[in-house]
Amino acid sequence: MKPPLFVLGVSRSGTTLLRVILDRSPGIAIPDESFFVPLLARRHRGTVDSERFLDDLRRLPVLSQWGVSLEDIGRRLHPEMEAGPAIAAIYESYAASVGKPRWGDKTPMYMRHLPLLEHLFPGAQFVHLVRDGRDAAVSFLRMPAGTYTRTWAHPDTVTDFARLWRTEVSAARALGARTRPGRYLEVRYEALVAEPDEVVSSICAFADIPFVPEMLEYTGQVDVSAKPHQQRLLEPPTVGVRDWHSELGAEEALAFEAVAGDLLTELGYPLLSPPARAPGLRDRAGIASYRARLAAWNGAAAAVQRSPLWRLRHRAGTDRGGRDSAAG
Repeated sequence: MKPPLFVLGVSRSGTTLLRVILDRSPGIAIPDESFFVPLLARRHRGTVDSERFLDDLRRLPVLSQWGVSLEDIGRRLHPEMEAGPAIAAIYESYAASVGKPRWGDKTPMYMRHLPLLEHLFPGAQFVHLVRDGRDAAVSFLRMPAGTYTRTWAHPDTVTDFARLWRTEVSAARALGARTRPGRYLEVRYEALVAEPDEVVSSICAFADIPFVPEMLEYTGQVDVSAKPHQQRLLEPPTVGVRDWHSELGAEEALAFEAVAGDLLTELGYPLLSPPARAPGLRDRAGIASYRARLAAWNGAAAAVQRSPLWRLRHRAGTDRGGRDSAAG
């Protein structure tokens, strides 16, 4: 099976739209968000014990939602297998169940685990969907309560979201700079919704998967009844769904630009208050504080997930098996 394709992007950057479109290609299967990759990598370091690995999978409700058979996954495991191939077996089972030759993933939380993805899946390809961070902030901060798991690392303000956006976009672009040619493609959300045929066909060419017109005919084919934050999938790609010019106050827009204006400019997004400036001392301290808070949360999540407490809290058939942060 070909190496996986990861759709990267900060939360509310259009990655769900892109996932739905790419999943309609006959060449790849990209299921709903997984959340379990860091969890399983933390719990199964070195050679994987198949019985223990499968017992952990029984505690992940997402697999039943995908319709994946644990028996089929078990047949794909073998002695001396390490975590990366073992986790890949889950996706391979899913892809086979829907008749696809390759698998992918779209989980924005993984923007904070990019070195782990590189380590687990050598040769993986990455499509990084970038959206103007001010538009993404409007969408993120207006998500309905209950559509995400809230933690003390969760951005609550435009300034905090700007710190997240800068951190994650920079991390993904750094990944692109250090990977060999043919493994990383950067795409603008604004181009995707304005010229979907052209952008999607270019992504398919990059990933070497078939492009068919039916990929863009997803409206009416996606069940969003349980996803109030994804109702836009009932409509075709639409320009200007969120517009920070009218939905953010000038003070909030300037606060975002104080944190990430230089990166916005580098990416080609015009500023409310040019020219671009690097963050000042106060904003650099805020970025560092946010990153420290996020690192502390991820560290605490990792400690719990590696401990026996995780198995006690997540019995087979229970919910919340693999999520380790709300910001994804």
